[in-house]
Amino acid sequence: MTQKREAVAHRFCVAPMMDWTDRWCRRFHRLLTRNALLYTEMLHANAVVHGDRRHLLGHDAQEHPVAVQLGGSEPAVLAEAARICAGFGYDEINLNVGCPSERVQSGAFGACLMATPDTVAECVEAMLAAVPVPVTVKHRIGIDDQDSEVDLHRFVQRVAEAGCRTFVVHARKAWLKGLSPAANRDVPPLDYARVYRLKQEFPELEIIVNGGIQGAEEGLGHLQAVDGVMLGRAAYYRPFELAQVDRLYYGADRDPDHAEVIDGLVALAEEMCSRGIPMVRLTRHILGLFHGTPGARHWRRVLTEEVRRGACGPELIEWAVGSCLRRSA
Repeated sequence: MTQKREAVAHRFCVAPMMDWTDRWCRRFHRLLTRNALLYTEMLHANAVVHGDRRHLLGHDAQEHPVAVQLGGSEPAVLAEAARICAGFGYDEINLNVGCPSERVQSGAFGACLMATPDTVAECVEAMLAAVPVPVTVKHRIGIDDQDSEVDLHRFVQRVAEAGCRTFVVHARKAWLKGLSPAANRDVPPLDYARVYRLKQEFPELEIIVNGGIQGAEEGLGHLQAVDGVMLGRAAYYRPFELAQVDRLYYGADRDPDHAEVIDGLVALAEEMCSRGIPMVRLTRHILGLFHGTPGARHWRRVLTEEVRRGACGPELIEWAVGSCLRRSA
């Protein structure tokens, strides 16, 4: 029997975000927090099984703890994909039951699976049997006209019976018809209280709240009612929020400052250039580093304009930060 690895901590997580949380974004975020659990973008199980695994799943040791999020609804395919992901060293496999896009719905996965908890349970059971790492589920409080009390309870109960112990709950419903994925992030009202009640209903499970949380400090208030918080768009657009995480959530003595993060970015840029990786794969993720400071616009401008001209390497980071600091003086 494969020996199971210990679960990672979910006290603070950075959400999986399509086209955003790639390996270079995660390397950047790891300069800001050593302890937060990071997630990949969602990967379809079929792509993992049949596609370029090294391209899809490659990551660096510095990223740990890091989880991979899978999409799909076929237990056997998900089990094989999970096995492959675990072989690449990921600390957790997360199943997406929350994405409301029409493309995802047409593939019969994502949020529409909340209507079929038996299917999700079968997927989780197959994945758990295939890997030595935890399998978790990220989902909504409901879809469309579901009763968020009765149907959410039934969903979590059934999936927990299959062996899932950690549920990341986006605290709003998903509307599968008539709303775009972007609108689904804002229009249905947030209902944190429903997530809190879910923890009361299942005290033995680990419940993580997600949705609409604006920063690390704001997230602390949720820990009175649930086991952890997941930050999404705020972590991407205002990444320096993550610099507080290790102190606020994990007892670190101090926060990293901008100078330390810049030193890390310079080293990362050197590494990327030595590997022939275009700098735009990093610069697009770090535009918000100085959000809210007087020189932020100049930081963004230099990074954006110079990378288009083909600038590469640590000199680009140094030039951008120099412009930012001059303008803020």
